[in-house]
Amino acid sequence: MPRVVVDVMLKPEILDPQGQAILGALGRMGYSGVRSIRQGKHFELEIDGALDDARVAELAERLLANPVIEDFVIRPE
Repeated sequence: MPRVVVDVMLKPEILDPQGQAILGALGRMGYSGVRSIRQGKHFELEIDGALDDARVAELAERLLANPVIEDFVIRPE
C-alpha cells in the first residue's frame, strides 16, 4: 500500500507563536545557536489505488491545511 507524507507549515509571513515559545524554552534550557524555529504538522497517509496525486492535494488543501495561512508539501514515502 503506497504511503504519502503531507507536511504543513505556516506561510513565512505568518507569525508562529508556538515556534517562538519553543525558541525561548531552548534558551532557558541552555541551548544556544538556534536562530529561529517554525513548527508545523506532519501527516502520513496510506493510500489505496483510488487516490491519485490530485485527490491527495485536494484532501490536503480542504482538510489538513488552512490555505489562507499554511502551505503544504506532498511527497511519497
